[in-house]
Amino acid sequence: MRLLSRWFMPLVGGTVLLAQQFPPPPPPVETPAEESPVFTADTREVTLYVSVLDRDGRMIPDIVQSNFHVLENGVEQQLKVFKREDVPVSMCIVIDSSGSMKDKHSRVVAAALALVRASNPDDEVCFVNFNDLYYKDQAFTNDVKKLEEAMERIDNHGGTAMRDALSATIDYVKTEGKRDKKVIVMVTDGNDNSSSKVSLEGLLRTTRESEVLIYSIGLLSEEEKSEARKAKRALDNLAEVSGGFAYYPKDLEEVERITPRIAHEIRNQYILAYNPNGAMDGIYRRLKVDVRGVRGASVRHRAGYYATAPKAETSSKK
Repeated sequence: MRLLSRWFMPLVGGTVLLAQQFPPPPPPVETPAEESPVFTADTREVTLYVSVLDRDGRMIPDIVQSNFHVLENGVEQQLKVFKREDVPVSMCIVIDSSGSMKDKHSRVVAAALALVRASNPDDEVCFVNFNDLYYKDQAFTNDVKKLEEAMERIDNHGGTAMRDALSATIDYVKTEGKRDKKVIVMVTDGNDNSSSKVSLEGLLRTTRESEVLIYSIGLLSEEEKSEARKAKRALDNLAEVSGGFAYYPKDLEEVERITPRIAHEIRNQYILAYNPNGAMDGIYRRLKVDVRGVRGASVRHRAGYYATAPKAETSSKK
């Protein structure tokens, strides 16, 4: 495993630069024909973290297993795991530190810390901020004081390299997060104008492959409607693909009310798991969870997964 310490360079004030910051995910590697992986279909377990909400957006507790129906490419699956449990997560808080966020800094930090304090005490949390570049200011920890100190060191300036930062953060959370359930919560105030490595399509592909839940808070300007529409499209797509949600508060006070709601949702999701049918062929499979018999319920979960086996034995032709 690559060590993160090789990726960072210290900056003034103790901030750590991911200079080639979090490095971009490696390109896909094609397996040579003479060294084909042998997949065992029954080794894969697909896990879904499912939010069920009423018409007022409140989580609905105490729904029984028989109400849930999981469809993979339209075919119903038999659940092997069903529970609603407050499992600890690996969570990364990602904050836009571009120049336009300067006046919002103190309220956003307060909201981020409210998120941490409302979360499971056994969660591990890291902190990343981004402007033209992106920085890992705090590795995974459950020390709120360390997170607070890291957030206070933010220097707001420059543009918004959201796609580059988020793609790198996904890679970091996947490789370094110790919890099975992984979450990113991001706060930003505008459309990406500085990413040079990752397109929106590439970021959505990375998100699908990662199975990381992404929650976003978009502080979008009413004055720049065209840019706001582009930003909203990106955040909505990330939420739909990952199973998270995108919030668009009207003011900063609302941000401080949203983050505890995110923590509550993460801690009260239903956990469903099943063994998929058929060979693990690497194809993207669409998922749909129906909750029947619960009036007015809306359901959030990730849109699908790539059917790759977790383990592969290789046989070489000599």
